[in-house]
Amino acid sequence: MIHEIDESLRRLLAPAVTGDVAFDAPTRDWAARRNSPTLNAYLYDIREDVARRERGAYAERDANGIVTRRRQPPRWFRLSYLVTAWTARPEDEHRLLSGALALLLPHEVLTGDAVPESVRPITESLPLSVAMPPAESRSLADIWSALGGELKPSLDVVISTPFPVTPVYEVAPPVTEGAELVVRGIDGMPGDSRPRMMRRSVTTVSTAVTARGTHDENGR
Repeated sequence: MIHEIDESLRRLLAPAVTGDVAFDAPTRDWAARRNSPTLNAYLYDIREDVARRERGAYAERDANGIVTRRRQPPRWFRLSYLVTAWTARPEDEHRLLSGALALLLPHEVLTGDAVPESVRPITESLPLSVAMPPAESRSLADIWSALGGELKPSLDVVISTPFPVTPVYEVAPPVTEGAELVVRGIDGMPGDSRPRMMRRSVTTVSTAVTARGTHDENGR
């Protein structure tokens, strides 16, 4: 799932750069090996969006509307990317970041082909935010310190995506036999009322209707 979000982000950023869109950790060693203009989208944090967590279970139905399986609702996660530009000159890096920002700002949500195919059965859109890191996110100084590099201008891009939860529970087949209700007295003995049919199968009802129609036509 994460790699599919990577690919969606790559397609969004690609028009902003004539070189590459990379997802490597931007360490000193990586920067030394770079030989072309690059936009780097480093995934530095994966965190559940607990505000979206749901309880209960979803029912999956067949073509006839009968419940066949139940599953837990998906969990939503925020994927936080640190987007940086890498060229020989700071001015060119700023130009790349400007292009990336112009491409990302119109997309408050990802829709259509930008949504990974595996996610479409769950949702048709994915929230996206730019330059608005979550309050609980790691600080940029800590990130760059962990990477062993120097602080650079960057864009914080956050994409929220659902992850399916397993297992899936199969349900018992639907009731097809009638159920009778018997009223008993205080002493536990059945009362005088006739047993009442609470539920009938579709087949039983159809047969009864057909038989009644035949009886009426013959006048008997």
